[in-house]
Amino acid sequence: MYDLIIIGSGPAGLSAAIYGKRAGLRLVVLEKNPMSGGQVLNTYEVDNYLGMPGADGFDMGMKFREHADKVGVEFLEASALAIENREADKLVKTDAGDLTARAVILATGAVHAALGVQGEERLSGKGVSYCATCDGAFFQGKTVAVVGGGDVALEDAIYLSRLCEKVYLIHRRDELRGAFVLQEELKALANVEILYSHVVEEIRGGEAVEGILVKDLKTGESRELFLQGVFVAVGIRPGTELVRELVDCDEGGYVLAGEDCASSVPGIFAAGDVRRKPIRQIATAVADGANAAVAAGNYLHS
Repeated sequence: MYDLIIIGSGPAGLSAAIYGKRAGLRLVVLEKNPMSGGQVLNTYEVDNYLGMPGADGFDMGMKFREHADKVGVEFLEASALAIENREADKLVKTDAGDLTARAVILATGAVHAALGVQGEERLSGKGVSYCATCDGAFFQGKTVAVVGGGDVALEDAIYLSRLCEKVYLIHRRDELRGAFVLQEELKALANVEILYSHVVEEIRGGEAVEGILVKDLKTGESRELFLQGVFVAVGIRPGTELVRELVDCDEGGYVLAGEDCASSVPGIFAAGDVRRKPIRQIATAVADGANAAVAAGNYLHS
């Protein structure tokens, strides 16, 4: 029996583990991947984390894990399969056996939907990004493309238009899906060109993005756009499959939890990208981990 089980060891899970361990809680962190760190491990450069400008994402993830190891956090490499809310505790079923605890923090992050085209994975973090607010500053004065047609894509294109020389918005339909007010703002920007009924066929480049091959779905013609950045905004999927039938979630699958990270089920908390909130960054994930651990400690002592 643990006091606390933390599922996931990205910035939110590791932050929760450090705070929980320092509070004297008997806890274990479950991580299905060989290494802790979450999405930050695949980030080429992090320039907006306080005190660590220009940090290598992989190194940052390793430092987060080293901190947790230093305070004696227990880790178990296992995949959580199900969570049961029982009267006195929570049962977490894993592929390494069943575990019980009086509280659980879900810190399983979220996965950005990919285009699935040639060059995307290879150039991820080298011009291919899934977060304009995270990486936009790297493309000051350059030419970029945003792929998508919803609110996030439109907001990303508007944001990038303030930094970049030119922004292409590439959308596979003949009309945008985002809010009308965003569409009007976007269309008024002189350095934004919207390519309707277009798809990206390939992302090209050697050590970094140099261009993309786009196809006009109406004419069937393909052409290359020369640019330095591609921002993919075609959706995001939170890792909440374990709890979607257990706790209250919004229409996108994000756990409904306040700043204390407490879900609708007492003793189950959500931290990081799985929680519904306006900004998903490393800084907010670390903050969520701290809040969730403190809230879990208060729950246990009550």
